[in-house]
Amino acid sequence: MLGTTTTRRTLLTTATATAALALTAGPASATPRTRNPAHTRLRELEEQHGARVGAFAHNLGTKATVGYRASELFPMCSVFKTLAVAAVLRDLDHHGETLAKRIHYTAEFVEAAGGGAVTVKPENIASGLTVEQLSDAAIRFSDNAAANLLLRELGGPTAVTRFCRSLGDRTTRLDRWEPELNSAEPGRSEDTTTPGAIARTYARLVLGNALNDEDRTRLTAWLLGNTTGGERLRKGLPQDWTVGDKTGTGQYGTANDVGIAWTPDGTPVVVAVLTTKPDPAAGADNPLVAKTATVLAEAVS
Repeated sequence: MLGTTTTRRTLLTTATATAALALTAGPASATPRTRNPAHTRLRELEEQHGARVGAFAHNLGTKATVGYRASELFPMCSVFKTLAVAAVLRDLDHHGETLAKRIHYTAEFVEAAGGGAVTVKPENIASGLTVEQLSDAAIRFSDNAAANLLLRELGGPTAVTRFCRSLGDRTTRLDRWEPELNSAEPGRSEDTTTPGAIARTYARLVLGNALNDEDRTRLTAWLLGNTTGGERLRKGLPQDWTVGDKTGTGQYGTANDVGIAWTPDGTPVVVAVLTTKPDPAAGADNPLVAKTATVLAEAVS
């Protein structure tokens, strides 16, 4: 978990995080043809893995930024779950009453959503789960059924799109439910984001003032406790960095990971890696995400 020193330092960056990120629009738009050592390495990774890679990183301490295909659309997949939870925290829960609300569902609902490590447990089906427990399950365990239940509370997937627009993110959009949103066909605009857009939105949620202090702390704790990212950002970033992230996985080899990392001195680094392949049956390429994260960390350190 994030230590006290890092927490204080993170809070100190809150006032400047959004302004710092606003300065990154130029580098984030860089195309793969831009002459840059990091771009060269990422292009080589694309060729080696037969994939399309989108990447963005911004170090709030050094102000260094690197972007590769950072303005191109990629399937979002479960990366949206952080946004859905944040929307619940900001728009539905004001005095803890929504987080305490217990939601009941069926085993059939879980199956239709594509499963869920937490929601599938018989004891949870019997008793239901609170919105707070569903939020925890959606982020830390990427529980599809939990995410769909939260989307239902919000009024549907497009509520996530509206939430993003309210934060100044004009790109990120959610159109479908789990598991259909993971179809990830090339050229599809639905259920997509760009590396630059999603990185900035995560930064606004974790480092900025999009949420109040209590909700920001709660969301950050869930990201720090993520159980699905061990072979992605956490594998590729320096091992002494503290990482709070959310993964996403879909067809066409789609493997994503987006989050905030803190260096040992508490400096935040915003990182987004989105990858996809031309083969619909391709599996998620965790090593590609990890290697991309390594390139990004070296480029902004």
